[in-house]
Amino acid sequence: MVLLFLVMAFAIGLAVPLQSAVNNALRASLHSGSMLAALVSFAVGTVALLVVSALTGQPFAALGGLSRVPWWQWLGGFLGAFFVFGTTLLAPRIGLAAMVSLIVAGQVCSSLAFDHFGLIGLQARGLSWIRLLGAGFILAGAVLVNFGDRWLAR
Repeated sequence: MVLLFLVMAFAIGLAVPLQSAVNNALRASLHSGSMLAALVSFAVGTVALLVVSALTGQPFAALGGLSRVPWWQWLGGFLGAFFVFGTTLLAPRIGLAAMVSLIVAGQVCSSLAFDHFGLIGLQARGLSWIRLLGAGFILAGAVLVNFGDRWLAR
């Protein structure tokens, strides 16, 4: 089962540039800015989640507990909107490879902190030199993707 989850995580990573490219094309088709394209993307996603939730028998009555949810748990939607808006804005300006390499580097850095400290109810997972080395390689990769051609062109 763990292998399936690892493959799913990789597939999600593969989808990020596709999502950014599709949302950028949507922005161009609408002759609008990134904000409106992100709004349409989220609206379509919301409808998709409603349909799948209904088809899988999710307990919609649980939504009655939303008033008891701590304020900071609402930030997930804001952060998702920031991600979709940001990638729609950045993809045509800096390119998909540059954008995704920096996103992944940022995700790995913050994830190591979340894992190490067990933040927001996550299980604590210690830092090791091998995990830090892996993060260093990812950071080095992001630097090379973004600046490597400039260094070699000298």
